[in-house]
Amino acid sequence: MRGLRPGADTLADIQARAAPAFERRLREGSAAPIAVAFSGGGDSLALLLIAADWANAAGRPLVVLHVDHALQPQSARWAARCEAVAARLGLAFRKLTWTGEKPARGLPAAARLARHRLIAQAAREAGAAVVLMGHTADDLAETVAMRTEGSTTPLAREWGPSPVWPQGRGVFLLRPLLTIGRAEIRDWLTARGEAWIDDPANLDPRFARARARAAGAPAAPAPAEADAAAGLARAVRLEPGDVMALDRSLLRVAAPEAVLALVSAASLCAGGGERPPRRARAWALAERLQGGDEVVATLAGARIEADAEAVRFLREAGEAVRGGLAETKVLPGVPAVWDGRYEVVADRPVVVRRLAGAARRLPAPQQSALLAVRPAARGALPLIVDEEACSLAGAAAGVRARYLGLDRLLAACGAVPCEP
Repeated sequence: MRGLRPGADTLADIQARAAPAFERRLREGSAAPIAVAFSGGGDSLALLLIAADWANAAGRPLVVLHVDHALQPQSARWAARCEAVAARLGLAFRKLTWTGEKPARGLPAAARLARHRLIAQAAREAGAAVVLMGHTADDLAETVAMRTEGSTTPLAREWGPSPVWPQGRGVFLLRPLLTIGRAEIRDWLTARGEAWIDDPANLDPRFARARARAAGAPAAPAPAEADAAAGLARAVRLEPGDVMALDRSLLRVAAPEAVLALVSAASLCAGGGERPPRRARAWALAERLQGGDEVVATLAGARIEADAEAVRFLREAGEAVRGGLAETKVLPGVPAVWDGRYEVVADRPVVVRRLAGAARRLPAPQQSALLAVRPAARGALPLIVDEEACSLAGAAAGVRARYLGLDRLLAACGAVPCEP
């Protein structure tokens, strides 16, 4: 890895083992900033030091993001220490605070979700498409142990999209330390004369990860990075009305796990939500789609239609009855996401709502254009309302509406293997 300063064998080894992830995933020659999630713990400190060396050599700015969860009385002091480390390295620093009431149950999961939302939003504001995170081989082992006990904690991977939506749109996570153990990292830091923060929550037996850590979870191999669904996702095309369509014959010859991954991700992306469908429901639908019968089904807010030739994923317009497809106000020049599916930017205040019930208020040419859209997809299209005038999102002057579903699907299925 360019620019890493050689030292003792152990120091050079840790850096060399992290280097391939940087080489594989980050674009050479780019001037865009890279964000680093920095808690002040040993793993994130090692990552920050390695990343700083890489960034100096590559000419890339680093932005250090620290989340204060406000769960420990010393959290403000920890944030100050983190800011001091960033200042020592000459790096930009942002403190992000999780505000509001904290749940009495499910605190680790809630904290993780809040952390990812804050980090993703800050990364986007900084212009960074990649966030570096300090997960290690020990984190993998602990997660595997937790999952065997029934936890739904996701397994960390070297590369993948941010798990939050829509804050994480266009943001990817890179974990260069997944093949390195926690003890090795601390030896490396000690040899450099570095000190780190130890969060007492990591030893609190009320939490599943702390219990797995105390039990000494056995080593687990890093998950395979090859995504079986990537090829299927690349074959998805957009039909009028932003309907995601795929040749059904491709599903019939694909591996069942690949079809499951594609169906689960495509349903989530077409529905615009954040929570993936339950595996059992997605699996049942995947099996039906690999068959030959016609299918009409709903999953994760999406409507899935399949005939002999194609499978189509579109928004379920009936979600409005259950609180979906809510109206969104868009302020001038401020991007807003409507229904988790469209990013809308306008040069004046407008309102975005679903088209259902308002098609006759459209200008005649736009009503004619709707004839090319599948009937089931029309009601969930975005309608721009501007001082009582109505337009389809793509036809409103001064308004840009970008469909997010296909890009999100490609990222979710591993079809975006490096920094975009």
